[in-house]
Amino acid sequence: MATPQSISRRAALAAGLSDTDLHRLCRHGLWHRLRAGHYLPAPAAAVPAPERHRLLVHATVASASDSAVVSHVSAAVLHGLPVWRLRLDRAHLTRNRRNGGRRGTRLMVHSALLEPAEITVVDGVRCTTVARTLIDLARTEPFEQSVVCGDGALRRGSATGAQLRDQLRRLDNRPGHRNAAAVVRFLDRRAESVGESRSRVVLRQAGFPPPELQARILSPEAGFVARVDFLFPNIGVIGEFDGDPPGCTLPRRSPGSGSAAAEHRETRLRELGWAVARWTWDELDEPGLVARRIETAAAQALGKQRSGRWLPSPRR
Repeated sequence: MATPQSISRRAALAAGLSDTDLHRLCRHGLWHRLRAGHYLPAPAAAVPAPERHRLLVHATVASASDSAVVSHVSAAVLHGLPVWRLRLDRAHLTRNRRNGGRRGTRLMVHSALLEPAEITVVDGVRCTTVARTLIDLARTEPFEQSVVCGDGALRRGSATGAQLRDQLRRLDNRPGHRNAAAVVRFLDRRAESVGESRSRVVLRQAGFPPPELQARILSPEAGFVARVDFLFPNIGVIGEFDGDPPGCTLPRRSPGSGSAAAEHRETRLRELGWAVARWTWDELDEPGLVARRIETAAAQALGKQRSGRWLPSPRR
């Protein structure tokens, strides 16, 4: 079903509604007020949060000056990037000046110098490029959310590591530069979902060495056995993330862990001497649990002879 379009107060009044009608519709949850003078003619719950934010951005731009550029999380939404756990209740604009930012209930105005090469047009709206957007987010948002967004951009080819490093150099005097540099160093296009990006952060925080992503496991006869989410070759462990919640990421490439095909795949991996640790979306909120799963698998793999070999997936 197509996303409902927003309607302005002026258009609603011209269609025969009154301000009292608009207030009543919003109070009963039949309509949703995006910002002053702009409404979504549907219950808020009927429209995904990123789409509501997109409508908020368009409504905001309609009443903003031509010099304003959509940025930060609002630009990420326009670019179609994953915005897991990023606040979507305010539109973000950047004005090309050194100071004068302000924070409101539905609008955040940033002040920063923007080069013409850092501005593009999406959906008829001027916004920061993907590279500039990712660095702005990495400077101002938590590490995990920034990694989710950045991995997603690299995965779909919206930005490259070289572009991000160049953008990082341009903003080396901005607050949060060190945080952004840490995010850029950590990003990896091989993470295939929001959950895999989150898993990478959880593993990092637990102190595990960086795993190989999407490595291919081959049998002694050089036959393909599986492509695995996370591989810890030094401890003989394969980590598998078992799926994002609906609407959070792209479709998964492998069957669910309960299917016969997945069980056969895991049996084959164990026969080759690998131990397998699995975790789910909800378990990512319990980092200690994920760490214990891997530690248990490592204990199971200890002393086992592994046969066959594995091949890395290219990072770039």
